[in-house]
Amino acid sequence: MKTISPRTGDGFILKKGQQVKVVDPKGEQVSDFFCFMKNDPSDYLSSGRTIDYLSKIYMEKGDVLYSSKSRPMAKIVEDTCGRHDFLLTPCSKDTFEIIYGDKNPHQGCEGNLIGAFNKLGIELEALPTTLNLFMNVQMDEKGQISVAPPQSRAGDYIIIEALEDLYVGLTACSALQSNNGSFKPIDYKIL
Repeated sequence: MKTISPRTGDGFILKKGQQVKVVDPKGEQVSDFFCFMKNDPSDYLSSGRTIDYLSKIYMEKGDVLYSSKSRPMAKIVEDTCGRHDFLLTPCSKDTFEIIYGDKNPHQGCEGNLIGAFNKLGIELEALPTTLNLFMNVQMDEKGQISVAPPQSRAGDYIIIEALEDLYVGLTACSALQSNNGSFKPIDYKIL
């Protein structure tokens, strides 16, 4: 098991058929998940395509995650938490300035993922919406959203299987609001 320290990220290659088990070891900690096709990095995880094809906003066991070119990229094969979504973009320096008023903002999940992918040879300046593992975004009947504490408890996990060779990035989310006011690590293991 590898640990992603609070407010950081990591990147790795996940080969077709391999699985990544992402664990919330202490509970109430979000992790941003994003991936690119290894054989075509211009093809990446698409929140819009996945939501369109599944006709839902919360992802769960059995769901396929689609690419920007409508190719199946990965599949959720196990899940003990049951709450993951594509509703909010990864936190960034701008997030911390605009929402929290930080004067010296953290680079956020976006910066952590960009750094992780740069180490894998994928040069980026920005990222689209990530799959927010363990995040608990609520929506009312008028479409107003709010971020509630994650429902994940210590030891909850999700297992995602690669349907193609992928470049994968994961974070231990950097936004206080998303993590019920504290920062904790995220663990992962390639199976």
